[in-house]
Amino acid sequence: MHGVKITSGLGRRRRTMSNASSRSSGDGADDDDTSIMEPEQGNVLTHIISQLRPGADLSRVVLPTFILEPRSMLERITNFMCHPEMLLPIPDIDDPVQRFVSVVKFYLSGWHIRPPGVKKPLNPILGEVFSCYWDLPDNTRAYYISEQTSHHPPKSSYFYMAPEHHIRIDGTLKPRSKFLGNSAASLMEGIAVLTLTNRGKDRKQGERYWLTQPNMYARGILFGNMKYELGDHSVVRCPELGLTADVDFKTKGWVSGTYNAIGGTIKDDRTGQVLFELSGLWSEEMFIKDLSNGHKDMFFDARKVRASKPRVRPLEEQGERESQRLWQKTAQAVKERNHEVATDEKTKVEDQQRDEAASRGAAGVDWQPRLFRRVDKDYGGTGEDMEHLEWIINAHIDGTTPEQQAEQIMAIYPIIPGQKHSEWDIPSPNLHSHSHPDATKGASQNATADLIDFGQSDAPAPVVRKDSKDISTMLQSTGREPDGPLIDFAGDLKKNLPATPKTPGPNRGRGDTVESNDAFFDAHT
Repeated sequence: MHGVKITSGLGRRRRTMSNASSRSSGDGADDDDTSIMEPEQGNVLTHIISQLRPGADLSRVVLPTFILEPRSMLERITNFMCHPEMLLPIPDIDDPVQRFVSVVKFYLSGWHIRPPGVKKPLNPILGEVFSCYWDLPDNTRAYYISEQTSHHPPKSSYFYMAPEHHIRIDGTLKPRSKFLGNSAASLMEGIAVLTLTNRGKDRKQGERYWLTQPNMYARGILFGNMKYELGDHSVVRCPELGLTADVDFKTKGWVSGTYNAIGGTIKDDRTGQVLFELSGLWSEEMFIKDLSNGHKDMFFDARKVRASKPRVRPLEEQGERESQRLWQKTAQAVKERNHEVATDEKTKVEDQQRDEAASRGAAGVDWQPRLFRRVDKDYGGTGEDMEHLEWIINAHIDGTTPEQQAEQIMAIYPIIPGQKHSEWDIPSPNLHSHSHPDATKGASQNATADLIDFGQSDAPAPVVRKDSKDISTMLQSTGREPDGPLIDFAGDLKKNLPATPKTPGPNRGRGDTVESNDAFFDAHT
């Protein structure tokens, strides 16, 4: 265990603390969502967060590295695709209702994949790239490419495709953080569009499903044990089929309720008839009830499945801005619970980003993504607000065979071993002279941003239509709006924080063992 150590250098204080992430029991079952804080860790969090008002933005809060998951958000997004056995059969289901139900089942299958305790992934830097692939049971492959298309506010854009199975997913995730008293909320804005390319009235467009995400909450950040929860409504909707699933991720109440519960319905939008009801725990068993006959079936049992980890190219084949190589030293230090090294290495990466932003600002040039482009108005063609997607892969995947499509995908950026990054090197961001002005709006202005960026700025959301049937009506944020001035804690590390003992606290939980590192869900070579 690494005790507390505070060193100073260049006017900045480095802080490290012992890791007390733990997995404890709750409601009679193993619970991987709880962290027991050691006293010194709680002191630091209390000192920083006690100065915030409920509803305040967390974009300037500097937090210690013991809350970090040792991988980038670009990689964490792949949890969504780690149950191919749920996804791959869907395009071959002829019954439209059963096809939609299967999409909902796939959507619910990935939420149980999470690190031990309460952990936050590393914030990708601007232009960071992560690519990976899955070797599927039928000897085919699925491919994934992602890029950080904006840093303030953060936007992580991604593309997934399994050519032989007629499946494509495009998405942009836009997390936004809020302080809510004894909780911190990560509001998961943005959408994903799952396309079945062999279905739909227009085969060039395919049959599209719109998916939103639940919000994420860290409870007990001031007192009590820290607890991870999913909360609020999310939506799966297929406009062409006229079907919508409204899934309620229920948070536990003060007196009643249970952790990790869901409820929801699947409804025919054209008739208003509710066809199915959903219930259970997203971390364990989920059930579906057919209201036409009252029959209730097991929908998904997270305890009896094994997620499929994606595969990545060896580090020596990766470029300097690829996630696993970029964060290698930081991630290793986090796994080893060496938080001094983790903070130092993380700071080096983020200092590089600030230097690049300052250089662009001085040169008067803008940055633009290399692998993604802004969605144009012609992309949708269904009357849906595709501008919510905002970014899509900057390539046309239009091959007439799966083999041709795979070649087109791998030509975008290296994905499989043997593809060298040198031919696809992303130019230094300050060399981009033509871009959309919003790509890094505020990047140069945030050159003094926090060392450990917990959240993001509250940039105005794009104007959307108010049609009640529009997907925009389903993208409601939760949590209170700021009711006071936002507070910048970028300089907080320069102040004397509460003294903390060098001896680890007595409340160390099971997550402090070396074995707990195995619970991190990393892509592998």
